[in-house]
Formats: sequence, C-alpha cells, structure tokens
Amino acid sequence: MSLARRWSFSLLLLLAAACKDQGSEAPASGGGATIGAALSLTGAAASYGALQRAGIQAGVEQVTGGGGPKLNVLIEDDASTKEQGITVFQKFINRDRVSAILGPTLSNTASAADPLAQQAKVPVLAISNTAPTGITDIGNYIWRDSLTEAQVIPGAFKKAQEKLKFKTAGVLYGNDDVFTKAGYDVMQKALADLSVKVLGTQTFAKPDRDYNAQLTALIGLKPDVLVVSALADNASSIVAQARQRGWTGPILGGNGFNSPAFIKNAGAAAEGVMVGTSWNSLSQDPANQKFLEAMKKGGVNPDQFSAQAYTGVIILAEAIKQAEGKTGREDIVAGLAKVKDLDTPLGKFSFTPGRDAQHEPSVQQVKDGKFQIVQ
Repeated sequence: MSLARRWSFSLLLLLAAACKDQGSEAPASGGGATIGAALSLTGAAASYGALQRAGIQAGVEQVTGGGGPKLNVLIEDDASTKEQGITVFQKFINRDRVSAILGPTLSNTASAADPLAQQAKVPVLAISNTAPTGITDIGNYIWRDSLTEAQVIPGAFKKAQEKLKFKTAGVLYGNDDVFTKAGYDVMQKALADLSVKVLGTQTFAKPDRDYNAQLTALIGLKPDVLVVSALADNASSIVAQARQRGWTGPILGGNGFNSPAFIKNAGAAAEGVMVGTSWNSLSQDPANQKFLEAMKKGGVNPDQFSAQAYTGVIILAEAIKQAEGKTGREDIVAGLAKVKDLDTPLGKFSFTPGRDAQHEPSVQQVKDGKFQIVQ
C-alpha cells in the first residue's frame, strides 16, 4: 500500500471513529431541529400516509411562517410494515441523529419500531397510533396526539345507538394487525356496555380481498347493524361487498374508516356509514380554520390523519418553545411535558399523565359522498 493510500485509509478510520464518538444525541443548537417522519407512503396504509405527509408539510410551513422554530423534516416511507419501520427508525436515530420522530403511521409498526427510540432516548410523537395499549406503554419517550380507540369508539357507538336504535350486531375485524384487533376489543366492550347482543363475529387478514363468506354468514343472522374494524383499504371493499350481498342496514366503522380514500373506493356503498373521529371538520376555532386554509392552498382534501399530522408539528414547535428554543432530545421531552391547552385543529390539546392525547372526539357519517359531523 502506498503512503498516500495508507494515509487516506487512516483518515477514513479516524473519521469513522470520530462520528462514533459523537454519540447519538441530536445537536441542541439555535439553528432549529431536524425531525424524522416515518409514514406509510406505500403498502396497506398508503392512503393515510399521503395525507399525513401533506399535513406535516403544511404544519412546517405554518410554524416557520409564523415565526416559530426552524424545523427540518426528513420524511421516509415505512411501507406499512414492521421491518421497514425498524429500518427507518434506525436511520433517523443513528445516521440522521434527529431531535424527535413523528409516526409511524400504523400501531403495528410502532409496536416494533418505538422500542428502538425508547432505548436510544429519542422522543417519538405518534400521530395516528390508536391502539389503546402497547404504544405509550413502551416508555417515557413515547407520546401521541392521536386519541385511542378506547377514547373515541364508546362515545361514537352511544351516539349511533341513540340515532339508529340498534339492539343486535354482527362484527367483522382484521385479526392480523395490532390496530384492528385493538379496535375490535374496544368495540366488543362498547357494544356490551350498550346492552347490544353480538349475534356473530367473523375475521379477515389484511391481504384478503374477498369477504363474501364472512359477510354472508353475518347478514344471515339478521343483525340490526354491522360493526367493522378495518384499515381503509379493506374497509372500502368490505362495505361494497356487504351492499352487493344485499345489506341495506347501518354500518359502524372504526378509526381506519376515517380517510377520503375509503369513500372514494367504496363509492355509493359508503353512504350512511358512521364512525368516531378525533377531528371535527366543522370546528370554527381559528386553529382549525387556519389548518383548512393551509390544506386548501395545497390542493389537499383534509382528513383526520392530516389534521393529526399537522397538529404533531404544532406540538413539537410548542415543545421547543417551552424548552426555551433548545432542540436537544431531552429538551424536547421536557417541553412536551409542558404542553397544555394548546390551540390545534383537534381542539384544545393537552397530554394525559400517561403521555396520551387529551381532547374532545366527534362522530361523523358519510352523506352525499362526504364525511359530515353528526351533531
């Protein structure tokens, strides 16, 4: 090996050692914060991820344009899988050395990726994880602005029963996903609390596209209502096939239905579907009107997921403000703990002692091809 080559090789080793010795803590400078966002831009949850990206981009523009801290957001595709979610988190934590992470889109992915952030002491703000347990339980660096199914479904089902007067139900849920299984558990309890008799329960998996056997069995039991816990991709096909099998009765959905993609893909079959939601699209609060204006400017039809993503950016900016402009990982954690009654598109936002979201949910129903808030 020549002297020049030996020197170059030695320099590379020194640089590698220096990078390793820097540690994993994100720099806490006044130049702003680098934030990672793990979103499902492909795969089963792609319909959510695309709108989350739009919400984050609008939120960053709002924060920086309003004199808030400078935020550099790195958006990566978690592909709606645990494996890719883990890869993205490792990149954010070890290579990009981000100050905080938004996402991932699915609770399923979060259950696998969030422990990496907890171990590395990197704050995570979940913007769409609604599984009642197993998310913030991971540790004190995991927070979320998305209401859990347990916070939304009971009230939504109560309002639906008051409106529809149902006494029996047939239930269908996805049994291979943390979110859809958790949704089913909450639905089961909510129905029991309302003294609704479940006549039958059927399951499916995310890759499934034919639900006729399950729907035929449930419809044959003649329930007053069909209750479904599914991601938007599955939900639209389930609703369409239910109508094709002759079901004309009401359908109650879980949080996975809260996407314009569900209505678009289900078409006329979506009419009348009711679902609980974390976002009141009709709210006249200035924070929500500002959000709607930003999304309209970007040519985006907003939904709950874009509102939660936008809110995630607003919350991180507030956390940095509460930390007196410091953007280190521990600074942001300390700032998050001080967020209280923050004006957001979701309403007045605070965290519970367990780092879960705290704000008022709503109920919406598909009418004339659009989600409309049930008053």
